Amino acid sequence: MSWGIELWDQYDTIATHTQKGIDFCERFTHFLKDRCSIELKYASELKKLVKNYQPKKKEEEDYQQYTWAIKFWDMLKELHDLAGQHEVIAENTQSQVLKDLQSLITETKQQRKKDLQEGAKVQDHLKSSYSQLDKSRSKYERAFKMAEKATDDYRKADADINLSRAEVEKTRNQMMIKNNQCDECKNEYAAQLQQTNQHQRDHYTQQMPAVFQQMQGMEENRINKIKSMVKQVADIERSVIPIINTCIDGMVKASDGISAEEDSRAVIDKYKSGFPIPNDIPFEDLSNASVIDTSNANGTPKSSLDSRKGTVSDKKRNKKDKKGGGGLFGIFTSSKGEESKEDFSDLPPNQQRKALNRKIDEFKKEIARETAEREGMLKMKDVYVNNPALGDPNALEKKIEENAQKIDSLQAEMRKYQGYLTNMDVKPSPAGHRRNSLSDDSISQSSTNMEISQTSGPPQTMHNEPEVYTDEEFEEERAVELREKPDKKAIDDEDGDHPEFDQTEGDFDDEGFPVIGTCRALYPYEAGNEGSVAMTEGEEMFVLEQDQGDGWTRVRKHDNSEGFVPTSYIQCHFYDQDEV
Repeated sequence: MSWGIELWDQYDTIATHTQKGIDFCERFTHFLKDRCSIELKYASELKKLVKNYQPKKKEEEDYQQYTWAIKFWDMLKELHDLAGQHEVIAENTQSQVLKDLQSLITETKQQRKKDLQEGAKVQDHLKSSYSQLDKSRSKYERAFKMAEKATDDYRKADADINLSRAEVEKTRNQMMIKNNQCDECKNEYAAQLQQTNQHQRDHYTQQMPAVFQQMQGMEENRINKIKSMVKQVADIERSVIPIINTCIDGMVKASDGISAEEDSRAVIDKYKSGFPIPNDIPFEDLSNASVIDTSNANGTPKSSLDSRKGTVSDKKRNKKDKKGGGGLFGIFTSSKGEESKEDFSDLPPNQQRKALNRKIDEFKKEIARETAEREGMLKMKDVYVNNPALGDPNALEKKIEENAQKIDSLQAEMRKYQGYLTNMDVKPSPAGHRRNSLSDDSISQSSTNMEISQTSGPPQTMHNEPEVYTDEEFEEERAVELREKPDKKAIDDEDGDHPEFDQTEGDFDDEGFPVIGTCRALYPYEAGNEGSVAMTEGEEMFVLEQDQGDGWTRVRKHDNSEGFVPTSYIQCHFYDQDEV
């Protein structure tokens, strides 16, 4: 299959066709440039998107413990890598395909121009041969006509009897000359015709086919190059598909790593306060409040307990209401305006324990780092001692000493925080410490139970699980109590006027409570619970804290031991009743 044979008469058509091929190459160039621009823009937009949704420092601190946030950030990383692969597609297309395509266009244009010039030269040569043939044929036609005329003139002269012999002979000679000239022109025409036919055969069988073959090779080379480049573009994209698939697999893996159970557990770990659930709110029996017998051991009559605005629980409730931390959900709130204390006692117990453990882990890491640095300096000192030419071992003494001091300081700090943690784990939670303020009528209910117990024997006590709140709250309540009742007896822990009471599992460093009344034991009681104290029947004691509705009253015995006793086992008299 050859253009020279099949398309011997389509020279102009072939020239137009090859130009269209070059035009296509240029259009393909524009396509690749636009494709690269789109890939780069897409990659840029993806990276911009990833940047906009990257976690801020505050968000990272808040959400770094949740799988849904961590895995979303992992997905963003995979998306960033995926965007990079689109940049690779654009860069490789520009550096490989576009460069080769531009070279192909230049080469094709030059080859086409050369072939067209050669074809034009061959065409001109054939046209010149045709022109020579036309000239010789025209000359032969003129000579033939003149020879015919001379022959006719001779025949007429030979037939004319009026002409002399000399005139007839002259006409015959003229005829002979014209015939000879005609024969010469005929021979020239025949020779030129033979030469032109040879040129024409060579033109259509050798010269032009050669030109067409060159142009066909040029066109086929262009087509093969286009084919190779299209495949190269596909191979460039195919080469990044494994990485893109890896990025997609990473996204799938990130989605598989999201766990609702772990996130729920993380929410618990982060926000769990460690406080128990508040007890039930007691029933307010207003009909029994007016008939409560509150006489003391000496028979002193007691007035009604309708007004107890000076109690610890009321002051605590009022104080919390002012701070906006009162109510059932006050246990979940914290004052961000206050600075965190060194032992994190301002945090709920569970959060305090976690904060202390984190602090201890930080000290351990720092100590390990400093210890490794110290070991390195000691080894270097040994090397200097064995080979003084390498360095002076005394130069390291100061650094080693500073390192030792730093390690001792870190260990001391770590022991301090370990002590905080130990005290927190060992410290008991005495009954009656409450974070929620209950109704005043709960005391009326306890007093009613007390009065009933005087006539029916020792009641069956209900040992409710005590709730806990921090020592700082009791310290603040005590300060308020002292300001409002300066004439009452108070315990000054800073001066050490009163010793601490003993607990079953160790010392309980609690702040003192003001004495708000007296009580007498109606029945004997053996301390069986943590934070409670034993008492004998008829024993006189000081009341430090009223019953908060859980059936326990905080008292101090004459030996300065403090604890909780069942409210139904004692008969109370409060100082604020005397002020009414």
